[in-house]
Amino acid sequence: MKKLLTIFILLIVLCIGAAENQSVNVLQAGETKEFKQALTLREVVNGAVGPFDSYCDGYGNPGSSGLGYISVLKLETGKVRADMDKVLEGIVSYDRAETLGTYVGQINMITASSFNGLNGAVWGYHIAKEESIANGSLKPLFMKKRGDGMKIPVYSVEPLLDAGKRLFGTNSVRRFPILPGAHVKCAVKSNTVKGPNSIWCAIALAIAEDREKDSNLFIEDAGDSIPAESGEARRAYLDRLMENIAESVVRCGDDSDVKYRAIFVGYKTQWIPEGYVGCALTCAPYVVLAKDAVPPGGTPDKLLDMTLVEWEKAVGLSK
Repeated sequence: MKKLLTIFILLIVLCIGAAENQSVNVLQAGETKEFKQALTLREVVNGAVGPFDSYCDGYGNPGSSGLGYISVLKLETGKVRADMDKVLEGIVSYDRAETLGTYVGQINMITASSFNGLNGAVWGYHIAKEESIANGSLKPLFMKKRGDGMKIPVYSVEPLLDAGKRLFGTNSVRRFPILPGAHVKCAVKSNTVKGPNSIWCAIALAIAEDREKDSNLFIEDAGDSIPAESGEARRAYLDRLMENIAESVVRCGDDSDVKYRAIFVGYKTQWIPEGYVGCALTCAPYVVLAKDAVPPGGTPDKLLDMTLVEWEKAVGLSK
């Protein structure tokens, strides 16, 4: 019995010692650890093709070519006559926001947090670059000071919204839409109100200075009741909204010691008349590409070297 007790005590001492050593080793490793690059952009794009010929698919579903994903941006509003009940009117107005403009209808949206990470790329920015982004002709709306005092450009998000529409298509002219019924993680916010009222949705994309260790950031926002007493008051409200969204980007970056080198920001608004319900939707689906959205010949990473127009020609599309 004494021998068993002695062995038991010895095992406890050894376990405690091992735990202490492990804890010390972890702390020491954490103090000096240098993270290796997770994936290059070429590896991301080569690993971001789904199993379907004509349809994009949600990231994380079975059958993709690897670990990568692509983020696509959308802003839209929708309205419906207020002749049902509150829940049904909310459903239909949301559905119309999904199906109008860039088509993301018939999908199961799963709300995710708002980062385009080390295994992600942005459609229109990294791959199939929108022309004004590719040639540098896009001019900043304003400059924003980072926490370290450096000023970074804040651009219109419209080129990226246009790029998304040219990938997925519209309800009437679908190009490479997301597979109907697919489960799709999205950075998403929405707001639904009854008229008479105004609704708005907004989105920002912040590009990390060091993509080897930091994520790009999405900010989604949605609201209502834009001042309507004058055009000047309306413009002042929306200008302040853009400034506040850019400020939120900087503050989020400060929280994780991340520096962003550029921000894209924009909004969409609509007046909802009396007798109607409106929904404002901002979303950025995380997807893998349709096989046919990859130009023939070579590997998918060729998209990194193409503009949006070149991509359209290569896959047999016209704007």
